[in-house]
Amino acid sequence: MKKFNHNHYNPKLKEYARELRTETVSKAEKRIWKGLLSRKQTGERFLRQRPIYNFIVDFFAPEIGLIIEIDGNSHLNKGDYDRYREDKLISLGYTLIRFTEGDVMNNLDVVIEKTRHAIYVLRSNDHVSPIDNSATLLGPPSREEA
Repeated sequence: MKKFNHNHYNPKLKEYARELRTETVSKAEKRIWKGLLSRKQTGERFLRQRPIYNFIVDFFAPEIGLIIEIDGNSHLNKGDYDRYREDKLISLGYTLIRFTEGDVMNNLDVVIEKTRHAIYVLRSNDHVSPIDNSATLLGPPSREEA
């Protein structure tokens, strides 16, 4: 498996990222963290509020370069900025998937399956590739289906 390049870590944002981790975590971020990412149910180590380039991403799996973003109300009028940010992160070699707060709060099972599928794709291919977050994701069956 490819070891992911960590040259894009931005230490200048470290204190701000720490503040975000402790003070401004949304209910959706807490839910996905506790329900999937912190328990290592995916087999990947995820970091919360990680400074990458000039951005702080919600969740980051450093070994495979996967970024998970949870879009809340603060993203409603930031479509152009979010696209710029996503394009920049992808151009640096990262794979990014987005979920809305509503997705996480109301359809956590779908979020979990899409996340597991993205991880499966990234592990299967020895490179980082874009994941179509809107598509029906087919991959290995979940533990419940097997």
